[in-house]
Amino acid sequence: MKKLLIAVFVLSLVTACKKEAGKPVPNEIDSIAQNKTDTAGTVQTHADKEAALKLVNDEVLKALKAKDYATFASFIHPQKGIRFSMYAFVNLKEDKHFSKADFEKYQPTKTLFTWGTQDGSGDPYKATINDYLGKWVFSKDFTASQYSVNKFIGGGNSLNNLKEIYPKADFTENYIKGTEKSGNMDWKTVRFVFEEFEGKYYLIAVVNDQWTI
Repeated sequence: MKKLLIAVFVLSLVTACKKEAGKPVPNEIDSIAQNKTDTAGTVQTHADKEAALKLVNDEVLKALKAKDYATFASFIHPQKGIRFSMYAFVNLKEDKHFSKADFEKYQPTKTLFTWGTQDGSGDPYKATINDYLGKWVFSKDFTASQYSVNKFIGGGNSLNNLKEIYPKADFTENYIKGTEKSGNMDWKTVRFVFEEFEGKYYLIAVVNDQWTI
């Protein structure tokens, strides 16, 4: 009789195990659900981030096109200010840097600043803030350009060290391809480097790039 009862118990246990086969235990279910949530959250955050960067990129371009430099100034990082690089190579010693306050102070004036050295001639490039923004930074209508985020489109023979100088920042690129008449060498691009501050993206750098000799 004992043997019979043991046999029935073992058979019941095996049957129960088979029914539960393939089903995760409660802890496993919680873990899987959490992983799915984390994955979805990451994707959503990434999408929101790209949308936010595209929006602020376009607003900066609109301000430059309209020569609305007061609005442009509102995008400058409140603590880190903004640096302007004439070419792809960011030179921390020579590129012009402004705090937000200094930019707003000198932007309406006729004060000349040295922004860098012109490729080819080697002459210093001197201009007011307004002239530099209007004639160099926005030398073409970049509102109609090819856009990318955290990816380079244009590139020539100038060293591009943007990622080395701003390793933790995000950047957008606005690229206008060259023309056949000029052998496609008259391409130009402007890159905006952003950092987040108190929930918003602000400019910390404007980097122009073009074919250099």
